[in-house]
Amino acid sequence: MVNSVRVFKKTAPNGKVTAYLTRRDFVDHISHTSPVDGVVVVDKNYLGGRKLFARVVVTYRYGREEDEVMGLHFTKEVELEKSEVTAAGKQEVSDVVECVMTKLGADARPFCVHLPPNAPVSVTLDPERDSSSRRLGVTYELALYVADHPEEAPQRRNAVFFPVRKVQFAPAKTLAPSPLISVTRTFTLPSGSITMELQLERDLCYHGHPLEAQVFINNASKKTMKHLTVQVMQHVEVTVSDTHFSAVVSSIDTYEGCPVTPKSLYSKTIVLTLQPLRAHGVALEGHAQDQDANLASSTIMSTAAALNDVLGIIVSYSLRVTLNCGSIGGELSAELPFKLMHTDHPGTKACLQRTQSAVDYNLVIEEYSALRRGKSLVDDLED
Repeated sequence: MVNSVRVFKKTAPNGKVTAYLTRRDFVDHISHTSPVDGVVVVDKNYLGGRKLFARVVVTYRYGREEDEVMGLHFTKEVELEKSEVTAAGKQEVSDVVECVMTKLGADARPFCVHLPPNAPVSVTLDPERDSSSRRLGVTYELALYVADHPEEAPQRRNAVFFPVRKVQFAPAKTLAPSPLISVTRTFTLPSGSITMELQLERDLCYHGHPLEAQVFINNASKKTMKHLTVQVMQHVEVTVSDTHFSAVVSSIDTYEGCPVTPKSLYSKTIVLTLQPLRAHGVALEGHAQDQDANLASSTIMSTAAALNDVLGIIVSYSLRVTLNCGSIGGELSAELPFKLMHTDHPGTKACLQRTQSAVDYNLVIEEYSALRRGKSLVDDLED
């Protein structure tokens, strides 16, 4: 079997350091996080007696740049990982990395960078259209550079910098029951009540897949129900500033089967497909300037992680159904939480582990500038 794999190449401005990246995503599978790996080649005369390092820095911006006055800063920059990149030896590498090293020759050095547990997920908030300040959210940067000591910071001229992401994939199996909620509103004059029951097919929805919900209404009153409003709410919590806000990322009004007359029953299946929404304050996955950026996935934390120890932006979703009971009757609402995530595709793990069978790789090396924004570099296409 022959697999075609894209590998992205980037060279430092001084031309002395060249890196080849096979993945740009740290994939969080809840139980473990897959690393980012690749190969780097350094000019021997430039390296001399110095060392080659790989560093990952996370930047957490939780306030607007124009509001930073009198020494007040709304950003935190933390170095999560730094390790020395040594010559190829006995360290275990993936099949793709080994194939790249074979193509580049003896000067190629493999690197593999891991994130610490509970590192925040990459999330950016869609800014105002006329804003020129830096994007709010959590971003990662991988640097490969030559230095005399580990304490030295990389310089833009003689280092290779890759923007990378940490993304979460859905667990392989979900055993949670279908979410269900029932709400009732009682009227005094005239007497009667309305009961609305809302149930989701499952508590997990995948990006690009439809979200299906069942609505059942028992109108035991003398009121006439006008229509239903269905909304998908995105809830965002900025942990550092303890700020909470919500946004409507999808909404429809349905008049099918309406009005619901007194002493009658109503049942309807609602299907929504969530599409990327570009609006101020909406949390996106990846960089906000990407035209194909997805809505941010739901943040899932391991059972051992405490909420107060999480640094970053926590995203959650809920489905809200509102029943219009007329100008005097008011409204009746029901809301159910659900998770929006990516499917845990087996292909995302294949590049990180050695295979027992013989696999040939057709390497397609492209300049990093050719990368389509907002997409992973893991593109394994079978020939």
